[in-house]
Amino acid sequence: MISTSNAPHYTWADVCDGWRLASAPTLSVIQERMPPGATEERHQHSRVRQFFFVLSGVLTLEVEGTAHQLGPRQGLEVAPEKAHQARNEGEGDAEFLVISDGVSREDRQEG
Repeated sequence: MISTSNAPHYTWADVCDGWRLASAPTLSVIQERMPPGATEERHQHSRVRQFFFVLSGVLTLEVEGTAHQLGPRQGLEVAPEKAHQARNEGEGDAEFLVISDGVSREDRQEG
């Protein structure tokens, strides 16, 4: 069994947390926590498809210039080659899952 209490943990953007819940060549499941005001760099993946699913809080997911506000139990798929950026414009932490059909960190291109 895996949870945030025993999953491999990492920090990104100095203030965000990630827990690798599943990591395989064809499947990655990461739970992330973004505090208010946090943002990631806009980027895209050449092969990897991702699905963002919000557990709590509000996540703004900008895809190809269109901002989507996702609340609890809402998700959005991001196709390969689509530039995207997650940010927390809310007042509390945003917790969400990022499910990928591959290892996204090995397929990431900034911009």
